[in-house]
Amino acid sequence: MNAHTVRRMVDGPSGAIECAVDEPANTAPVGVAVLCHPHPQHGGTMDNKVVQTLARAFVAMGWRAVRFNFRGVGASAGAWDHGHGEVDDALAVISTLRDAHLPLALGGFSFGAYVTSQAAARLPENARAVRLLLVGPATQNFPMAPVPPDTIVIHGETDDVVPLAAVLDWARPQVLPVTVVPGTGHFFHGQLALLKNLVLGAWRHTS
Repeated sequence: MNAHTVRRMVDGPSGAIECAVDEPANTAPVGVAVLCHPHPQHGGTMDNKVVQTLARAFVAMGWRAVRFNFRGVGASAGAWDHGHGEVDDALAVISTLRDAHLPLALGGFSFGAYVTSQAAARLPENARAVRLLLVGPATQNFPMAPVPPDTIVIHGETDDVVPLAAVLDWARPQVLPVTVVPGTGHFFHGQLALLKNLVLGAWRHTS
């Protein structure tokens, strides 16, 4: 993400997982945010611009931001596992890089939002994330888990990968608010600064 990004490898269920860690400047982190990238079979990596934007938002709020490549992506070992092993990858990164003394946040974009929801649901009660952030969640193609009522969900009005209607159908039974960005597609082209500001505002408003 920048010259100060630290790249490291952690052990995962299919071998080494490539991670990127960004720290807030000149201060100790107030929490650890683990962020999941979009679909590996469609070019998704931890360096996706939306995922980097989420990382920048958390770093701006004083959090340590952790991105990682799912199995078979970049320098991560293994091969695509249709969303099942990828949840295991996320749990391995969370287990290794979370800090027991700091709050944990989980976030994801598109397929990564699906992974985030499932990983969050599998964490033990005494080790849950304090809040989730889901951007462009892939509710139409993957079995999203129910999420806590304070989860932040952001979606583009004109998303042609995951239709807004599909996200609302998933959110409605949970009475889960969805922030809709007018005229914006799946990848938030030209709206990354707005996306960052939406994350900053929503997180601070609900924290």
